[in-house]
Amino acid sequence: MSSKIPLPSPDDILANRLNAEPVIFKGCSSSELGVIVGVASLIWLPLSLLLAGLMGAVTMGFGLAGVGVVGTVVITASLFQRLKRNRPDGYYQQRFLIWLNDRGLRRAPFVRRSGAWDIGRTFHAPLPSRDR
Repeated sequence: MSSKIPLPSPDDILANRLNAEPVIFKGCSSSELGVIVGVASLIWLPLSLLLAGLMGAVTMGFGLAGVGVVGTVVITASLFQRLKRNRPDGYYQQRFLIWLNDRGLRRAPFVRRSGAWDIGRTFHAPLPSRDR
């Protein structure tokens, strides 16, 4: 007597409504890891090819670059993991934008003014005819 268990549909297995990107490695999402790998490659590849070329073994530069990129990813992901611990999603991106704003490099899209606020009307202002 063999009873077949129906397989769930792919829509039941996959998460359709995620609030944030899923964590891939040491608290970093795939887009964060992509940025880390890209920046590390831009730094390590020319540097290691130059050093290996000066020593006479240019092809060793690619191996040195690979080791450097992997090491940079592990160290940087560990730093991000510490930075993001017990913080809400997007915390460090907002802190970075505020840091840029404080130095005048880029305007932050946040309201950073503190103090009394008003709605911009005077007490005796007449209402428009549509609101009567």
